[in-house]
Amino acid sequence: MRPLLFALPGNEAMGAALCRLRGWEAGAWELHAFPDGETRVRYLSDPAGREVILVCSLDRPNAKTVPLCLAAAVARELGARRVGLVVPYLAYMRQDARFHRGEGVTAKHFAGLLGRAGDWLVTVDPHLHRIERLDEIYDIPSRVVAAAPAIAAWVMENVRQPLLIGPDEESEQWVAQVAATAACPYTVLRKERRGDRDVSVSVPELAGWRSRTPVLVDDIASTARTLIAAVQRLRAAGMPAPVCVAVHPVFAGEAYAELLAAGVAAVACTDTIAHPSSRIGLAAAIGAAADALSADCDGAGA
Repeated sequence: MRPLLFALPGNEAMGAALCRLRGWEAGAWELHAFPDGETRVRYLSDPAGREVILVCSLDRPNAKTVPLCLAAAVARELGARRVGLVVPYLAYMRQDARFHRGEGVTAKHFAGLLGRAGDWLVTVDPHLHRIERLDEIYDIPSRVVAAAPAIAAWVMENVRQPLLIGPDEESEQWVAQVAATAACPYTVLRKERRGDRDVSVSVPELAGWRSRTPVLVDDIASTARTLIAAVQRLRAAGMPAPVCVAVHPVFAGEAYAELLAAGVAAVACTDTIAHPSSRIGLAAAIGAAADALSADCDGAGA
């Protein structure tokens, strides 16, 4: 029987694309927000005996996590055979260490919360740094979809003579993957962060690359301060206006407008989060990963 998919608010486009590409059934339901902020979940399509897939990108996670977990719990209560979580943007992964006395490793606690909600998890390029693999903190089976192939294809189609640039050291893992696929050179800037919105970057010697179009590639554009600082330094170094590419277009507050105002040629992000900059579709790769993971769970008797 086909999986039954339910897309939480803001994820309708991704949900529709997944159903179209994978042949999944789009379920009908009601999510009602009471005046006090509580959520009521009502399934109009019966989940009994079905594999239920919940699609919810977890940008602005505090308002979205409770409805997602309730939706999973109600599906189980109504007899769902299994509940899969498609979470294109996975929150709390940057809180992967105890940075100050009295803090916790929040990534692990959040993983415990989602792990109790779902039977499997598919996400796109989580921020893996001190935690190297999802299965270090997630007990449920998981698959990570790489955005690099789709980003590389977009760059090759839309940018003439690209020079890929990582705005900081942590971005090198994504930049190197895109550069290898697109068969173009890359370099990485050096960043010093003094606060959430106080960032400076240093630029290596770029004189030999001035005939190329700089393409800044980052995993998460949140405040966009790192990208903005990189744009400013590249322009000061005499480089053409850069194209900015991010896997996850979080863009808190006025970050997107501020990035556009910094003098970029274009901003192109994936559709892990619905945003005006989302030009690079990942539904095909996400759907294939979800079907493969579901089949693995069947084979394991989950």
